[in-house]
Amino acid sequence: MFDEFNFNRVERLPKYVFAEVNDIKMAERRAGKDVIDFSMGNPDGPTPEHIRNKLVESAQKTKTHGYSSSKGIPKLLKAIADWYERRYDCKLDPETECVATMGSKEGYAHLTYAVTNIGDVAVVPDPTYPIHEYSFILAGGNVIKFGIEFDEHYRVNEDHFFESLEKVFKESSPKPKYVLVNFPHNPTTATVTPEFYVRLVAMAKEKRFYVISDIAYGDITFDGYKTPSIMSVPGAKDVAVESFTLSKSYNMAGWRVGFFVGNKKLIGALQKIKSWLDYGMFTPIQVAATVALNGDQSCVSEITQKYNHRQEVLIEAFGRAGWHIQKNEATMFSWAKIPECVAHLGSLEFSKRLLIEAGVAVAPGIGFGEYGEGYVRIALIENDNRIRQAARNIKEFLKQFDGCKKESKK
Repeated sequence: MFDEFNFNRVERLPKYVFAEVNDIKMAERRAGKDVIDFSMGNPDGPTPEHIRNKLVESAQKTKTHGYSSSKGIPKLLKAIADWYERRYDCKLDPETECVATMGSKEGYAHLTYAVTNIGDVAVVPDPTYPIHEYSFILAGGNVIKFGIEFDEHYRVNEDHFFESLEKVFKESSPKPKYVLVNFPHNPTTATVTPEFYVRLVAMAKEKRFYVISDIAYGDITFDGYKTPSIMSVPGAKDVAVESFTLSKSYNMAGWRVGFFVGNKKLIGALQKIKSWLDYGMFTPIQVAATVALNGDQSCVSEITQKYNHRQEVLIEAFGRAGWHIQKNEATMFSWAKIPECVAHLGSLEFSKRLLIEAGVAVAPGIGFGEYGEGYVRIALIENDNRIRQAARNIKEFLKQFDGCKKESKK
């Protein structure tokens, strides 16, 4: 009925590529088959005990059971500001330059909804975590993309990035209002230097655009690499906001705790729209998040070491299976180029067949954008034994393709 009713906003969304893989994964499991699942960045470890204990303690206090503050309770906002000052030597006003969100996705959906006018243009490098692009599209904006280039160590070619961005501003009409960056990058794991943000802030002031930076994987770094923040650049708060989430650093994915900091105009817009749309996170969750940010950070180091170890196990085991992957410096993922002998399948078909024939689930690169084709994202969420079993399954799977046997002997 009512075929004349159209839902224009939802119809701007394409078919979700990952849904195809997820449907197959669920069907395989319903059939009783074992699936080694690297497809989603869902941490497999428990939330640290001291954070869980604080949640329980706070939840036992009945005064915490009512409506909370949509922008975050004062203690959490102060903890966010203190976290930034300790880590990035950036002073923030907790009331006007910080806002707590129900995870990153809610924050991006509401921020872009608050600040995007119909027809506004945003620049989002490709490949990209889908909400970075589609939050603007859902808000009525338009997105321009260009490909990220990086070397064999997943370090961004920063000169190419700024040449591409300059080209966008020369050719786009209207000019972009927003440029979104996400480093360490999901899905490619690519990293940047502090100088990258110095150049980006300077360009933002020259071209008159706002920067939205996502450092969700800022804590998960290896081999001496340290994630820089745009907020460390003098004058960054004039042109930029930045987001972080507790999901990865503290194994709190299901808790849905994130935050945005920076430019008062953008933060104020997010605070205002949230005041109309939600009553904030359950207060005990916010109290526990405060403890996470203020407390002992050894748990973050342990989680980071686990991902570093798993990446090394995966590279060694998959290499023996004929799938050679280079080590990266950050995130809980490997961004893996499909073996040459199966490159003709493309990332989606390869992922589907790998799941059905080898019982291994990965995320097809094409699901993150045009420039993700030829790659898959592998989340480091399975233990060592499961990683090695996946490698054995993959080795058998690859044997059916011409040229793969030679690869496995290298």
